Amino acid sequence: MSLLWQKQGVQVDQRIQSFLAGDDVQLDREFFLHDITASRAHAQGLAAIGILSGPELAAIDAALDDLAHRYGAGGFVLDDRYEDGHSAIEAFLTEQLGDAGRRIHTGRSRNDQVLVATRLWLRERLRALATTCAEAAGVALERARTEHGIAMPGYTHLQRAVVSSAAHWWAGWAEAFTDNAQRARLTFDWIDANPMGTAAGYGVNLPLQRDAATQALGFARLQVNPGYAQLSRGKFEIAALEAVSSATMDLRRFAWDLSLFTTAEFGFVALPPRYTTGSSIMPNKRNPDVVELLRASHAVVAAARAEIEQVVALPSGYHRDLQFTKAPLVRGMAHGLRALELLPDLMRSLAWRQDAMRAAIDPSMYATDLAVELARDGVPFRDAYRQAADPAAWEARDPQASLDARVSPGAPGDLRLDVIEARLRALDAAGPI
Repeated sequence: MSLLWQKQGVQVDQRIQSFLAGDDVQLDREFFLHDITASRAHAQGLAAIGILSGPELAAIDAALDDLAHRYGAGGFVLDDRYEDGHSAIEAFLTEQLGDAGRRIHTGRSRNDQVLVATRLWLRERLRALATTCAEAAGVALERARTEHGIAMPGYTHLQRAVVSSAAHWWAGWAEAFTDNAQRARLTFDWIDANPMGTAAGYGVNLPLQRDAATQALGFARLQVNPGYAQLSRGKFEIAALEAVSSATMDLRRFAWDLSLFTTAEFGFVALPPRYTTGSSIMPNKRNPDVVELLRASHAVVAAARAEIEQVVALPSGYHRDLQFTKAPLVRGMAHGLRALELLPDLMRSLAWRQDAMRAAIDPSMYATDLAVELARDGVPFRDAYRQAADPAAWEARDPQASLDARVSPGAPGDLRLDVIEARLRALDAAGPI
């Protein structure tokens, strides 16, 4: 292994070096192409201030193209020959170009290299998150529009409470995932700041063209203070994981509903066979394993967030502890997005068993309607509540009439789907992030 920082007379203990490197070089495979992109922008900046000549810049640009191509085709492998992805890029450029490659690290540190590569990577993931959440919201909204006439029990404390509808259930998920799509976009906007050129956290004695690099890399703004650039490492990763966890938390509750609704005791939902698996011992079983693993996926994201939060319990400035933020970030983002990407098709595919849902609606579930009707007719509500609590007052009613009468804004009789749709359309109209 070639170490950028090794000096003459300094002996390297391989056990210690193995601990220091850990799985960093493997994790850097996630960020490597972004690191190449940032290196190109840095080289352009060095040329702008005379550190690199025009021919040297052209040679570096071509070599970085070659490296990206080789990496994508499997001809260049990021492995334990290198301490990390940053040193691999410098080693390749030096091998290919000699002195021009040796100049590439002028004015930068691996600290700002990892910051900018991670920031570019996070932007890519937040785009995917916003798109997936918007798609899920759209599917839920479409089903809400077409399923107003499907009555189902509404529950509190897992006890039958009032009459509800499939449309009302879907409208809740439509609004939830519209919120999640918006949060992904807001988080993207917040972290869309360029840390490149902050070096080790204190700047350098060169007039780096940081504004030009910000534009070249497509960032919305410059992250101005080098000290804050270091403080933001971990903080911005947590924010991105929180955006994912907002969506996986809703995914968990959606999956919980399906876990209950697919049981024989409820029998409200049928899943396509591709979302179930068989038992290894019980021939009669089809298990909703996909739904159960979707339900558990939030734990992976939440654990990653907690792990990073513990690592960043640090004073200001760079500390090697921050290396340990990479693994949970990659793990949490990857698992959360992979789980969420299954959601829109699952939403499209589940089928209601309407007879079972209607059969589960009993006369007690109209008691609240009765209490409100009595109060509307002049009976003090607490007296109406007591009258409606008497089973002798319960009678079977038409579920649809109950739903249609529930006209408070957002309730089954006035779902305000147009309001939710307008928010979703506004996100779409804002264009890609």
